[in-house]
Amino acid sequence: MKKKLSILLTLILMLSTLPFSAFAANDDVINITILGTSDLHGRIYPYEYATDSADSDAGLAKVATVVKTLKAENPNSILFDCGDTVQDNSAELFNDLPVHPMIQAMNMIGYDAWVLGNHEFNFSMDFLNKNIAGFNGKVLAANIYKKDTQERFVAPYEIFDIQGVKVAVVGMMPPNVPIWEASAPEHFAGLEFTDVLDETGKALKELEGKYDVLVGAYHIGPEGEHGYDGIEVVAEKYPQFDVIFGGHAHSQYTNEINGVQLIEPGKYGWSVGKSDISLAKENGKWVVKTVAVENVNTAKAEADPEILNAFKFVDDRSLEEANKVVGQISADFIQSPDYYTGESDVTTLPTAQIMDTSVIDLINEVQLYYSKADISSAALFNFGSNLKQGVFKKKDVAFIYKYDNTLMGVNITGKNLLKYMEWSADYFNTYKDGDLTISFNPKVRGYNYDMFSGISYDIDISKPSGSRIVNAKINGAPIDLNKVYKLAVNNYRFGTLISLDLVKMEDKYYDSYEAMQDKGRVRDLIIAYTQNVKNGQLVPTTDNNWKIIGTNIDQSPYLGMVKELLKNGTLTLPASEDGRTLNVKAITVQDLMNKGLIKGNVYKVQSGDVLWKIAQKYHTTWQALQELNQLKNPNLIMPGQMLNVPAN
Repeated sequence: MKKKLSILLTLILMLSTLPFSAFAANDDVINITILGTSDLHGRIYPYEYATDSADSDAGLAKVATVVKTLKAENPNSILFDCGDTVQDNSAELFNDLPVHPMIQAMNMIGYDAWVLGNHEFNFSMDFLNKNIAGFNGKVLAANIYKKDTQERFVAPYEIFDIQGVKVAVVGMMPPNVPIWEASAPEHFAGLEFTDVLDETGKALKELEGKYDVLVGAYHIGPEGEHGYDGIEVVAEKYPQFDVIFGGHAHSQYTNEINGVQLIEPGKYGWSVGKSDISLAKENGKWVVKTVAVENVNTAKAEADPEILNAFKFVDDRSLEEANKVVGQISADFIQSPDYYTGESDVTTLPTAQIMDTSVIDLINEVQLYYSKADISSAALFNFGSNLKQGVFKKKDVAFIYKYDNTLMGVNITGKNLLKYMEWSADYFNTYKDGDLTISFNPKVRGYNYDMFSGISYDIDISKPSGSRIVNAKINGAPIDLNKVYKLAVNNYRFGTLISLDLVKMEDKYYDSYEAMQDKGRVRDLIIAYTQNVKNGQLVPTTDNNWKIIGTNIDQSPYLGMVKELLKNGTLTLPASEDGRTLNVKAITVQDLMNKGLIKGNVYKVQSGDVLWKIAQKYHTTWQALQELNQLKNPNLIMPGQMLNVPAN
């Protein structure tokens, strides 16, 4: 009996070490693995050329290693990418090649499908078409149509046959390309983009009875934006899906909605999304039994040597371009990019989001110069954006301005200019009494918060969204609501203004792409301005034309404590669920009390209050309150001020 038990245990141990695919030996049972990446943004080598630094969890070379391992575990696999593939990280240097290196690398790795993302439309239709033709797998996007024929631009879906199992993969992308690329309609000439939910329903109707497994490959985040729905809503409406892979949000997560598994693998190759699907044959038909999802991180994977060797020319040229000298910088543009810690790596609050800085002023200065506008606006694309004293290189330009945006000059009324500024100011949460930090709206991305030059203004964050811009003046005079002003914006924001009905296409008076062609990107203009206008010498200057008002945070006796606690990590500022917006909730006096960092209760100073009367109410002395609240002048307390008082 003991011998039989020993043999049984041995068999169990042997089975437990077998790969996932081993359980597919039974003709009536099969296990299929779906693998997906998204938002690779031009990364082959694990390297960030804008900072000239290695990136341990990025690039197709690391993805290749992980994919090889996962396919070895289960050869019954499908691999696809969910878009935003050929843009960023110096990828545009190779746009003239017959096939872009990113597409070549995906072909080498063996991608079965590629879903188009919105950034695929940042360039010409010729560029897109040649790379679609150069991809060895199937290119998918169900919601793009040719206007003239109403045929789909690329395939809406593909049905893969895996050992007799029909796996349908539906591709989808954001329909807002005409808005985001409004300044360059030639980038999507002859195409129209349709609603995500409607097109999903149409594709599923076409697929009825043709699949055993239904997979979504969507270049769309969990939540929609700008009028289209996210994959969570897709899952709610269409529970037929077994799993939906997401993208676009640059998030890394797994979730389940309405019985549908959701997964997004993050950006740059952070991970390979993996879904293991087990099926059993019942009455001659394959039936899905289980669906499991996980993100397999790439940070510890070795970069695939075959990919590294094949694309060394990409790395060599990217490094060469990144390190080309374009000028000299006289001093650091921002002394402390992180407001609380003073560090260059922003982990708490970006200094440049709450006060005017030389980096934003430089970008706006360049935009004003070339567009000859009255006002300019720019956003901080990288929270740690800074220019350091010393040699000014191309990589530094990419660091402070990461996108391939071009410059637009548009005519806008004073009334609509103020509406635009209010739209931007929605970035801030409303300040409340007791807040010790300024915080950001988790629903607004940092790249949708613009800062303006050529106009002086205050942002009163104690007021509700839509009524925060105060004291706005141009050349010392209040904005004339009926006057038309010249405004400099990038092409992406031009699309935003059109969608907000604040300008029309015919309001455009300047387009750097038309004026300068391949030298018309804002990054190119920064370089040209440095060399031709500033004689290669950049000096940080800040005009401090705007500020945040409506808070008494600077008067708080706890501000120093909060800064120190954030710096040493005792306190943290939470980010949004997707991690893309920092600092979404203010630290309050009550938070400090809840953590036992200060003791007692909080009292809000009323009109007519004096410190000794407040002390009397709480059975203490004014001297004790002065010490407790670190008041420099006990006779100077203001209505609305929050005081720490003993517990009654």
